Amino acid sequence: MTTIASWLHEQPDLDRLDRDLLLGEVLGLNRAQIIAHPERRLERAELDTLQRLAQRRQRGEPAAYILGRKEFWSLELKVTPAVLIPRPETELLVEQALTINRQAVGDQAVREHGQRVLDLGTGSGAIAIAIATELQHAEVCASDISQAALKVAATNAATHNAAVTFIASDWFVNISGNFHTIVSNPPYVPHADPHLRSLEAEPRRALVSGREGLDAIRYIVPAARAHLEDHGWLIIEHGHDQGPAVRQLMLTTGYRRVSTAPDLAGLERVSRGQWQGGS
Repeated sequence: MTTIASWLHEQPDLDRLDRDLLLGEVLGLNRAQIIAHPERRLERAELDTLQRLAQRRQRGEPAAYILGRKEFWSLELKVTPAVLIPRPETELLVEQALTINRQAVGDQAVREHGQRVLDLGTGSGAIAIAIATELQHAEVCASDISQAALKVAATNAATHNAAVTFIASDWFVNISGNFHTIVSNPPYVPHADPHLRSLEAEPRRALVSGREGLDAIRYIVPAARAHLEDHGWLIIEHGHDQGPAVRQLMLTTGYRRVSTAPDLAGLERVSRGQWQGGS
Protein backbone atom coordinates (compact mmCIF):
# COMPACT_ATOMS: atom_id res chain seq x y z
CA MET A 1 0.00 0.00 0.00
CA THR A 2 1.35 3.41 -0.98
CA THR A 3 0.41 6.42 1.09
CA ILE A 4 1.22 10.10 0.72
CA ALA A 5 4.01 9.68 3.28
CA SER A 6 5.57 6.67 1.59
CA TRP A 7 5.35 8.25 -1.88
CA LEU A 8 7.08 11.37 -0.59
CA HIS A 9 9.82 9.21 0.90
CA GLU A 10 10.32 7.49 -2.47
CA GLN A 11 10.99 10.80 -4.30
CA PRO A 12 14.34 12.03 -2.94
CA ASP A 13 15.25 13.70 -6.24
CA LEU A 14 12.36 16.18 -6.00
CA ASP A 15 12.19 19.00 -3.50
CA ARG A 16 9.24 19.08 -1.12
CA LEU A 17 7.45 21.92 -2.88
CA ASP A 18 7.50 20.09 -6.23
CA ARG A 19 6.26 16.89 -4.60
CA ASP A 20 3.44 18.76 -2.89
CA LEU A 21 2.48 20.50 -6.15
CA LEU A 22 2.25 17.19 -7.97
CA LEU A 23 0.30 15.56 -5.14
CA GLY A 24 -2.08 18.51 -5.05
CA GLU A 25 -2.64 18.30 -8.80
CA VAL A 26 -3.43 14.59 -8.80
CA LEU A 27 -5.32 14.32 -5.51
CA GLY A 28 -7.12 17.66 -5.56
CA LEU A 29 -5.70 18.62 -2.18
CA ASN A 30 -4.05 21.81 -0.98
CA ARG A 31 -0.67 21.74 0.72
CA ALA A 32 -2.13 21.94 4.23
CA GLN A 33 -4.29 18.90 3.53
CA ILE A 34 -1.32 16.97 2.16
CA ILE A 35 0.71 17.70 5.30
CA ALA A 36 -2.23 16.91 7.59
CA HIS A 37 -3.03 13.52 6.02
CA PRO A 38 0.20 11.63 5.33
CA GLU A 39 -1.68 8.35 5.82
CA ARG A 40 -3.98 9.01 2.83
CA ARG A 41 -3.82 5.96 0.53
CA LEU A 42 -2.99 6.42 -3.14
CA GLU A 43 -5.11 4.50 -5.63
CA ARG A 44 -3.36 2.77 -8.53
CA ALA A 45 -4.51 5.34 -11.11
CA GLU A 46 -3.35 8.21 -8.85
CA LEU A 47 0.00 6.54 -8.29
CA ASP A 48 0.54 5.93 -12.00
CA THR A 49 -0.21 9.57 -12.79
CA LEU A 50 2.07 10.79 -10.03
CA GLN A 51 4.91 8.64 -11.31
CA ARG A 52 4.54 10.06 -14.83
CA LEU A 53 4.51 13.64 -13.57
CA ALA A 54 7.46 13.00 -11.23
CA GLN A 55 9.50 11.58 -14.11
CA ARG A 56 8.82 14.69 -16.19
CA ARG A 57 9.98 16.89 -13.32
CA GLN A 58 13.08 14.76 -12.77
CA ARG A 59 13.97 15.24 -16.44
CA GLY A 60 14.04 18.97 -15.80
CA GLU A 61 10.63 20.04 -17.09
CA PRO A 62 9.44 22.98 -14.95
CA ALA A 63 6.53 22.29 -12.62
CA ALA A 64 4.61 25.21 -14.16
CA TYR A 65 4.65 23.53 -17.58
CA ILE A 66 3.67 20.18 -16.08
CA LEU A 67 0.71 21.74 -14.28
CA GLY A 68 -0.03 24.15 -17.11
CA ARG A 69 -0.36 27.15 -14.83
CA LYS A 70 1.52 29.63 -12.67
CA GLU A 71 0.39 32.26 -10.18
CA PHE A 72 1.39 35.87 -10.77
CA TRP A 73 0.00 38.94 -9.00
CA SER A 74 -2.49 36.58 -7.27
CA LEU A 75 -3.77 35.60 -10.72
CA GLU A 76 -3.64 32.01 -11.91
CA LEU A 77 -2.28 32.08 -15.46
CA LYS A 78 -2.08 29.42 -18.11
CA VAL A 79 1.48 28.71 -19.23
CA THR A 80 2.86 26.52 -21.99
CA PRO A 81 6.37 25.99 -23.39
CA ALA A 82 5.54 28.81 -25.84
CA VAL A 83 5.86 31.40 -23.06
CA LEU A 84 8.33 32.29 -20.35
CA ILE A 85 7.18 31.24 -16.88
CA PRO A 86 6.24 34.39 -14.91
CA ARG A 87 8.69 35.11 -12.07
CA PRO A 88 7.90 36.75 -8.71
CA GLU A 89 10.53 39.44 -9.32
CA THR A 90 8.59 40.64 -12.37
CA GLU A 91 5.83 41.78 -10.03
CA LEU A 92 8.16 44.71 -9.27
CA LEU A 93 7.71 45.83 -12.87
CA VAL A 94 3.94 45.88 -12.32
CA GLU A 95 4.35 47.78 -9.04
CA GLN A 96 6.46 50.44 -10.74
CA ALA A 97 3.95 50.83 -13.58
CA LEU A 98 1.02 51.14 -11.17
CA THR A 99 2.82 53.75 -9.06
CA ILE A 100 3.64 55.88 -12.10
CA ASN A 101 0.18 55.63 -13.61
CA ARG A 102 -1.64 56.40 -10.39
CA GLN A 103 0.51 59.50 -9.97
CA ALA A 104 -0.15 60.57 -13.57
CA VAL A 105 -3.90 61.07 -13.37
CA GLY A 106 -3.43 64.86 -13.35
CA ASP A 107 -0.88 64.97 -16.19
CA GLN A 108 -1.95 67.07 -19.16
CA ALA A 109 -1.03 64.35 -21.68
CA VAL A 110 -3.11 61.82 -19.77
CA ARG A 111 -6.06 64.22 -19.63
CA GLU A 112 -5.83 64.90 -23.36
CA HIS A 113 -5.08 61.45 -24.73
CA GLY A 114 -6.19 59.05 -22.01
CA GLN A 115 -4.01 56.67 -20.08
CA ARG A 116 -2.39 54.20 -22.49
CA VAL A 117 -0.02 51.46 -21.39
CA LEU A 118 1.99 49.11 -23.63
CA ASP A 119 3.48 45.80 -22.49
CA LEU A 120 6.21 45.07 -25.03
CA GLY A 121 6.93 41.34 -25.48
CA THR A 122 4.03 40.15 -23.34
CA GLY A 123 4.54 36.37 -23.37
CA SER A 124 1.84 34.87 -21.15
CA GLY A 125 0.27 38.31 -20.76
CA ALA A 126 1.10 38.37 -17.05
CA ILE A 127 2.26 42.00 -16.85
CA ALA A 128 -0.46 43.47 -19.07
CA ILE A 129 -3.24 41.51 -17.36
CA ALA A 130 -2.04 42.48 -13.88
CA ILE A 131 -1.95 46.15 -14.90
CA ALA A 132 -5.35 45.97 -16.61
CA THR A 133 -7.01 44.44 -13.55
CA GLU A 134 -5.62 47.24 -11.37
CA LEU A 135 -6.03 50.20 -13.77
CA GLN A 136 -9.46 49.51 -15.19
CA HIS A 137 -9.73 53.04 -16.62
CA ALA A 138 -6.54 52.64 -18.69
CA GLU A 139 -6.19 51.38 -22.26
CA VAL A 140 -3.75 48.48 -22.03
CA CYS A 141 -2.06 47.03 -25.11
CA ALA A 142 0.33 44.09 -25.27
CA SER A 143 2.53 42.86 -28.10
CA ASP A 144 4.55 39.79 -28.95
CA ILE A 145 6.23 38.40 -32.05
CA SER A 146 5.02 34.89 -31.20
CA GLN A 147 1.50 33.96 -32.30
CA ALA A 148 1.58 31.00 -29.91
CA ALA A 149 2.38 33.31 -27.01
CA LEU A 150 -0.38 35.74 -28.00
CA LYS A 151 -2.88 32.86 -28.00
CA VAL A 152 -1.88 31.96 -24.44
CA ALA A 153 -2.03 35.62 -23.37
CA ALA A 154 -5.47 36.13 -24.89
CA THR A 155 -6.77 33.06 -23.06
CA ASN A 156 -5.42 34.42 -19.78
CA ALA A 157 -6.96 37.83 -20.38
CA ALA A 158 -10.34 36.27 -21.10
CA THR A 159 -10.12 34.14 -17.96
CA HIS A 160 -9.62 37.22 -15.80
CA ASN A 161 -11.91 39.57 -17.77
CA ALA A 162 -8.93 41.84 -18.41
CA ALA A 163 -9.40 44.43 -21.14
CA VAL A 164 -6.15 44.06 -23.07
CA THR A 165 -5.62 44.63 -26.80
CA PHE A 166 -3.10 42.16 -28.20
CA ILE A 167 -0.88 43.03 -31.18
CA ALA A 168 1.35 40.74 -33.22
CA SER A 169 4.56 42.74 -33.54
CA ASP A 170 8.33 42.42 -33.65
CA TRP A 171 8.94 44.96 -30.90
CA PHE A 172 7.60 48.30 -32.23
CA VAL A 173 7.12 47.34 -35.89
CA ASN A 174 3.29 47.15 -35.75
CA ILE A 175 2.76 49.53 -32.83
CA SER A 176 0.87 52.74 -33.54
CA GLY A 177 0.10 55.73 -31.37
CA ASN A 178 1.81 56.96 -28.23
CA PHE A 179 1.67 55.70 -24.67
CA HIS A 180 2.03 57.21 -21.25
CA THR A 181 3.86 54.09 -20.08
CA ILE A 182 5.77 51.36 -21.89
CA VAL A 183 6.79 48.37 -19.82
CA SER A 184 8.89 45.43 -20.91
CA ASN A 185 10.48 42.30 -19.53
CA PRO A 186 12.68 41.64 -22.58
CA PRO A 187 15.24 38.86 -23.00
CA TYR A 188 18.33 39.87 -21.02
CA VAL A 189 20.40 36.73 -20.39
CA PRO A 190 23.88 36.60 -22.01
CA HIS A 191 24.13 33.78 -24.55
CA ALA A 192 26.89 32.01 -22.60
CA ASP A 193 25.34 32.37 -19.14
CA PRO A 194 25.67 29.05 -17.27
CA HIS A 195 22.20 29.51 -15.74
CA LEU A 196 20.70 28.75 -19.15
CA ARG A 197 21.27 25.06 -18.49
CA SER A 198 18.48 25.15 -15.91
CA LEU A 199 16.19 27.06 -18.31
CA GLU A 200 16.37 24.77 -21.33
CA ALA A 201 12.62 24.05 -21.30
CA GLU A 202 11.71 27.72 -21.71
CA PRO A 203 11.70 29.62 -25.04
CA ARG A 204 15.28 30.74 -25.69
CA ARG A 205 14.11 33.76 -27.70
CA ALA A 206 12.42 35.10 -24.57
CA LEU A 207 15.59 34.68 -22.49
CA VAL A 208 18.75 35.31 -24.48
CA SER A 209 19.87 38.63 -25.95
CA GLY A 210 23.41 38.66 -27.25
CA ARG A 211 26.84 38.40 -25.67
CA GLU A 212 26.08 40.73 -22.75
CA GLY A 213 22.33 40.12 -22.60
CA LEU A 214 21.68 43.74 -23.56
CA ASP A 215 20.89 43.59 -27.29
CA ALA A 216 17.10 43.87 -26.87
CA ILE A 217 17.39 46.61 -24.25
CA ARG A 218 19.78 48.59 -26.46
CA TYR A 219 17.12 48.52 -29.17
CA ILE A 220 14.09 49.21 -26.97
CA VAL A 221 15.43 52.21 -25.04
CA PRO A 222 16.00 54.52 -28.04
CA ALA A 223 13.13 53.09 -30.12
CA ALA A 224 10.58 53.67 -27.33
CA ARG A 225 11.00 57.45 -27.61
CA ALA A 226 8.89 57.55 -30.77
CA HIS A 227 6.02 55.83 -28.95
CA LEU A 228 5.99 57.76 -25.69
CA GLU A 229 3.91 60.81 -24.85
CA ASP A 230 5.91 63.78 -23.62
CA HIS A 231 6.72 63.01 -19.98
CA GLY A 232 5.88 59.36 -20.58
CA TRP A 233 7.79 56.55 -18.90
CA LEU A 234 9.77 53.53 -20.04
CA ILE A 235 10.10 50.77 -17.42
CA ILE A 236 12.35 47.77 -18.09
CA GLU A 237 13.23 44.62 -16.17
CA HIS A 238 16.86 43.51 -16.50
CA GLY A 239 19.53 41.30 -14.98
CA HIS A 240 20.75 41.91 -11.45
CA ASP A 241 24.10 43.22 -12.69
CA GLN A 242 22.81 45.27 -15.63
CA GLY A 243 21.43 48.27 -13.73
CA PRO A 244 24.42 50.57 -14.35
CA ALA A 245 24.45 49.82 -18.09
CA VAL A 246 20.68 50.34 -18.44
CA ARG A 247 20.74 53.62 -16.49
CA GLN A 248 23.63 54.92 -18.57
CA LEU A 249 21.85 53.95 -21.78
CA MET A 250 18.70 55.77 -20.68
CA LEU A 251 20.61 58.88 -19.70
CA THR A 252 22.66 59.09 -22.90
CA THR A 253 19.48 58.53 -24.93
CA GLY A 254 17.88 61.56 -23.30
CA TYR A 255 15.65 60.13 -20.59
CA ARG A 256 15.39 61.98 -17.29
CA ARG A 257 14.56 61.02 -13.73
CA VAL A 258 16.32 57.70 -14.35
CA SER A 259 16.38 55.27 -11.42
CA THR A 260 16.55 51.57 -10.58
CA ALA A 261 14.45 49.66 -8.04
CA PRO A 262 15.67 46.54 -6.21
CA ASP A 263 13.70 43.32 -5.98
CA LEU A 264 12.90 41.54 -2.71
CA ALA A 265 16.39 40.02 -2.69
CA GLY A 266 17.91 43.52 -2.82
CA LEU A 267 19.14 43.06 -6.39
CA GLU A 268 18.79 45.81 -9.01
CA ARG A 269 15.94 44.56 -11.17
CA VAL A 270 13.80 47.30 -12.78
CA SER A 271 14.97 50.60 -14.27
CA ARG A 272 12.80 53.47 -15.43
CA GLY A 273 13.24 56.77 -17.20
CA GLN A 274 10.97 59.61 -18.28
CA TRP A 275 10.96 60.91 -21.84
CA GLN A 276 10.37 64.63 -22.21
CA GLY A 277 10.25 64.89 -25.98
CA GLY A 278 12.04 67.89 -27.42
CA SER A 279 12.33 69.65 -24.07
